[in-house]
Amino acid sequence: MKVTVGLDPERVFFYFEEIAKIPHGSGNTDGIRNYLLNFAKDKGLEGHADEAGNVIIKKSASKGCETSAPVILQGHMDMVAVKAPGIAKDMKTEGLDLFIEGDDLGARGTSLGGDDGIAVAYMLAILEDDSLVHPPLEVLITDSEEVGMYGASGLDASVLKGKILINIDSEAEGIFTVGCAGGAKVTCEIPLADSSEICNKKINVQISGLTGGHSGEMIDKYRANACKIAGRILLSVREVTKGKCLLGSIKGGNADNAIPVECGFSVFIPEEYEGPVTERIKKIADEIKGEYTVTDPGAEIGYEIKNESEKKCKDVGNAALFLSSVPNGVIRMNDNIPGLVETSLNLGILDMPHDDTLRAQFLVRSDTESAKEDVINSLKSISTLFNGKTEVSGVYPGWKYRVDSPLRDLMVETFKEMYGREPKVEAIHAGLECGLLASKIEGLDAVSIGPDIKDIHTYDERLSITSTRRVYSYLIKTLERMTK
Repeated sequence: MKVTVGLDPERVFFYFEEIAKIPHGSGNTDGIRNYLLNFAKDKGLEGHADEAGNVIIKKSASKGCETSAPVILQGHMDMVAVKAPGIAKDMKTEGLDLFIEGDDLGARGTSLGGDDGIAVAYMLAILEDDSLVHPPLEVLITDSEEVGMYGASGLDASVLKGKILINIDSEAEGIFTVGCAGGAKVTCEIPLADSSEICNKKINVQISGLTGGHSGEMIDKYRANACKIAGRILLSVREVTKGKCLLGSIKGGNADNAIPVECGFSVFIPEEYEGPVTERIKKIADEIKGEYTVTDPGAEIGYEIKNESEKKCKDVGNAALFLSSVPNGVIRMNDNIPGLVETSLNLGILDMPHDDTLRAQFLVRSDTESAKEDVINSLKSISTLFNGKTEVSGVYPGWKYRVDSPLRDLMVETFKEMYGREPKVEAIHAGLECGLLASKIEGLDAVSIGPDIKDIHTYDERLSITSTRRVYSYLIKTLERMTK
């Protein structure tokens, strides 16, 4: 039975629920891509997928609006697929379990994919409705936005004729985004040294219950990072044992653009250090929880001890020192826009792809290219000190504020007419594809909007039903005004 039956706008929520049935986490988008292409075929629309995995669907202007300038509607097809501890769902093969609670639409135990499934649902509903008044439409649904904007980066923009773009990838109604930070993914691999120490006590440590959130929009909230906490504890264990400890395993985080809420690791120590190590872990756990009582009230740091000898384990030194050395969080605030972060980075994923290697994946963001490069060079330098290697990928440009924007002016006026108030026009620290698209489409005039979505990239993500309705009505009205 459909969960969203009876919600308004009916077809928007119909398509949102259809999308939710299809697993579409980043890197797993073949299913939703095929769905979009079949939609275009069934509706008799021009549609194709390009080599980067993006889907482009075009629709002619409504009758009498043929001379209007074409408009690009844009969002992305992939979502950050995360789930709560203990949830058995395989998000690579299973759809989401939607539920309604008051004005909120959510998914049980998992992220909802409102970022950016609601954009896709809006666009499909508009494309199928022949009663709407609109200019020529070019719907661009990009792939792999959440893991580096690879779809937008690989787009051949020559297939698009429009110079006006409405991006539907913002999460607050009444806020128009007109600029954003650029970014880059940085992966550091650090070798772990052999050790001759004999260790017969295994300690498993689990950090959980953190608040997490989007690593751009929430980075200025100074929430705890589970991977960085793991580094603090590892360093303490190394100090207590005077270096006589081995690293068995470590794994934390799910996405470089999400502040990690969990991290677990195992260390092996000599039996004589069991008491001092557990005492230190208890002490530092209390200290850390005390530091984050406001931002992360649910933080938990637990451990268990087993009588087990090490197997193919490595010295903990490089891992502990590297994790303690790398920066994380806000680096600098913007001097010109109060409250806006200029430069930051997030240690989002931590693991051991091989027994002798620690791998850390960061997302670096900045609206200043030189500052972004400075942080990247810092990570490279720290990695070099540990004889490690660094790979930089998914580099995308920032989106500069446009002083002269007819689109922004029209959208502001339309908003004032419908809402009776001024929208907030701002730049953000999160990454949007508008920067990449503006670098490919000369003279592009773009604005990003969206309905209210809370706690994106977490299993507490919620989409406001009434906000979804209002923003859809606003979007339809805006398109109609573009034909005048």
